[in-house]
Amino acid sequence: MSALISDTSTAAVDAAITSRASVRAFLPQPVPREVIEDILRLASRSPSGTNTQPWNVWVLTGEAKHSLSRKLQAVHNDPAEAATHTEDYAYYPTQWQSPFIERRRKVGWDLYSLLGLAKTDKAGMHAQHGRNYEFFGAPVGLMFTIDRVMQQGSWLDYGMFMQSLMVAARGRGLDTCPQAAFNSYHRIILSHIGAPAEHRLVCGMSLGYADTSAVANTLITEREPVASFARFLT
Repeated sequence: MSALISDTSTAAVDAAITSRASVRAFLPQPVPREVIEDILRLASRSPSGTNTQPWNVWVLTGEAKHSLSRKLQAVHNDPAEAATHTEDYAYYPTQWQSPFIERRRKVGWDLYSLLGLAKTDKAGMHAQHGRNYEFFGAPVGLMFTIDRVMQQGSWLDYGMFMQSLMVAARGRGLDTCPQAAFNSYHRIILSHIGAPAEHRLVCGMSLGYADTSAVANTLITEREPVASFARFLT
């Protein structure tokens, strides 16, 4: 039987979940390895079907992270080369429809508006997107891979693992940014980290201490009310 949770514990958990956000500017302050290991240990308690634990995490710091950033930025800034790279799986719909396209557009334009980027500023948007490949200045970059034999259920498990990781990070005063922007360059990334051929890149993530002075980190995304997505049947 599960242990009772105190009101104080409930508040702490709620605060970790509700304060989680995709941070797009980090301080250079290092994150101790033991803290990263502690976060990963906690995340490993996430549920997975028949305890398959399908996650593989590659932690990049220092030159390992910087050299990957240089490789990705070089491709990102070379349109001809970038065009030769495609995602290994479809993260987003191939055909957008309401209400998802409106939500996507709103969060994009809300961010660009905060950054002072007009819709016609293609160069500015390109540069901002390129900051993904610098892990937004975070001292730690994470790459997540999964064995290609695993199916959709294991990808659901992976999402729970990543959420646990992000909540555990918040509990330690750290912030994160999960990033599908890396997915198109999976060939470069998998080679760089030395992942086995049977692994597929799920996504990447930035981890570190948020730069609270950065305007990009003032973005607050909207969430639908419970009544709009939940149905109570009695």
